[in-house]
Amino acid sequence: MADPLSILRQYNVNKKEIIERENNIIFGEFSWPKSVKTNYLMWRSGKDGAKEYYTLECLLFLLKNVQLTHPVYVRQAAAENIPVVRRPDRKDLLAYLNGETATSVSIDKSAPLEIPTQVKRTAEDSSENLAKKPRLEETQVQRVKQQLAARLDAPKEASVTVDNIKSLSEAMSVEKIAAIKAKRLAKKRTTIKSQDDIQLGSDLKVMLDFDVDVTKDIISRERQWRTRTTILQSAGKMFAKNIFAVMQSIKAREEGKHNRQPQQPTPVVTPRTNPVKTVPQPAVYNRYDQERFIRQREETEGFKIDTMGTYHGMTLKSVTEGNQPKKPAPNAQQHQQQQQQQQAPPPATPQPIVSSAQARLNAGAQPNKRVSRTPIIVIPSATTSLITMYNAKEILQDLKYVTTEEKRQSGEKRANEVLLQRRKDSNSTVPYRVIDNPGKLSQTDWDRVVAVFVMGPAWQFKGWPWGGNPVDIFSKICAFHLKYDEMKLDNNVARWAVCVIQLSRTKRHLDRAALMVFWEKLDKHMIKFKPHLRF
Repeated sequence: MADPLSILRQYNVNKKEIIERENNIIFGEFSWPKSVKTNYLMWRSGKDGAKEYYTLECLLFLLKNVQLTHPVYVRQAAAENIPVVRRPDRKDLLAYLNGETATSVSIDKSAPLEIPTQVKRTAEDSSENLAKKPRLEETQVQRVKQQLAARLDAPKEASVTVDNIKSLSEAMSVEKIAAIKAKRLAKKRTTIKSQDDIQLGSDLKVMLDFDVDVTKDIISRERQWRTRTTILQSAGKMFAKNIFAVMQSIKAREEGKHNRQPQQPTPVVTPRTNPVKTVPQPAVYNRYDQERFIRQREETEGFKIDTMGTYHGMTLKSVTEGNQPKKPAPNAQQHQQQQQQQQAPPPATPQPIVSSAQARLNAGAQPNKRVSRTPIIVIPSATTSLITMYNAKEILQDLKYVTTEEKRQSGEKRANEVLLQRRKDSNSTVPYRVIDNPGKLSQTDWDRVVAVFVMGPAWQFKGWPWGGNPVDIFSKICAFHLKYDEMKLDNNVARWAVCVIQLSRTKRHLDRAALMVFWEKLDKHMIKFKPHLRF
């Protein structure tokens, strides 16, 4: 689409005439108001927020008074109430308008541009054109057409054939005939152009002028074509203010900013007449609170166990035999044994070795073990799956798909299990455990399995409870299948009760809406079948 800045540069470089009529500036067939804004930014504009652009009248006034010094130019512009071009922009702007540079850093390509209006012919222009050119008569046009038709129907000159040459050979030699033929062809080449213009002269020129006028009349009645870019540009509304505001509200709604915060009930304190003595509870093992047991592990219940030791760099023999001292010589060994027997106290009755766990059982009844309420999600261990241990956190927690190859190239290491932190609408987080090796799960852990990602083959469920039957498994565990939208659905997945989630290979802005289906489906399943878990 034509913009006023590039049109002004084109007309200035080619020294074309620029017409100023009333409050409009006309460039041939295009016209803009004098106050229309170009896409050339003012100096230091846009850094504080609002962007300011030079007007078309301002740039045209600069080109007209380019020979003046800048102070004189500023005074004349102020006298005529025209905005001035600032001194830091003057050199770069003139270099662009004069064609010395192809572009400029101050040109904002994203600035809104006003659509030009097409200049219509006035009555004065049409009368001037008719006065300049003679009026064409219909008889002249018809006469030219008849002359051209007569020339097309005229008999053609007889060509020279081989038979004619043979008949002429009786009267003259072959060399003379060839010389005459060459002379005729040379003369014909020089007279072809003049023969076509015989008896046309000024009539042919009249015919061509008539065609030019008809073509210009057709062009003047043509309607200006509008593209999808020009349709979006309107002088009444701004795309950034209207559309971006709607997009921001949608984004805020998706992120849950407009959701009401749940009101926490105020605790009611009831006074007690008799104070209750707090009974100290025995320490219960908790896998998420290991700091409490560091001291107990260091004590090791009286056994001299090096908990910080390692077998790194040791052979199998040294591990099994231990670090034994070297055997002394036979004579020295016998002498040492005799001394030890003399100094050794009488043997005492051996005490049985009691483990720390047995000691706790003897001390008192073992308290009930705290059962974890963290849900478990099982994903395939195959590398061909779209979800693996590399990208499970990005897919389920960040709701954005990242391929396994991208995570490997970035140096990501594979973890045995992943702990997700799902953010709820109330700004609280709920943990979810993700694994790809269900063989390590105990019977109590299987009760916490809430979701599984299916690949398609039935051997994925070999060794699972419920006989490894997918139909029975999916009646107790919510099943999902992740695939690209252009891939064909697996036959087994189509027959099973599996929720299919389709992703695009390139459109990453659609991942959040597609992956939100996973959490909506999983929440409904846990409310119905696993209400005792934390979600």
